[in-house]
Amino acid sequence: MDEDQERRRKIILKVVGNQIRDNDPPETRQTLKRLIKEGFSREEAVELIGTVVVHELYNVLKQNENFDRKRFVAALKQLPKLPYDEDD
Repeated sequence: MDEDQERRRKIILKVVGNQIRDNDPPETRQTLKRLIKEGFSREEAVELIGTVVVHELYNVLKQNENFDRKRFVAALKQLPKLPYDEDD
């Protein structure tokens, strides 16, 4: 991983950490607890949640959409299935 990728990764993990700390949205903390109960380490769970953050940021920035809390929460509830995974 190059320096820029690592910097971006740390920013996303900080966003997730802030959501968990602030309990905003509460579904982020709930998802963390659920994933840990399912056997993921805390680090793995936070990184999975980070994929949802990145996916939502992509929609906001690249697709010129507004933040969609409903879509974000729905994606959290689908973890560990990633938002960009194809349907089975």
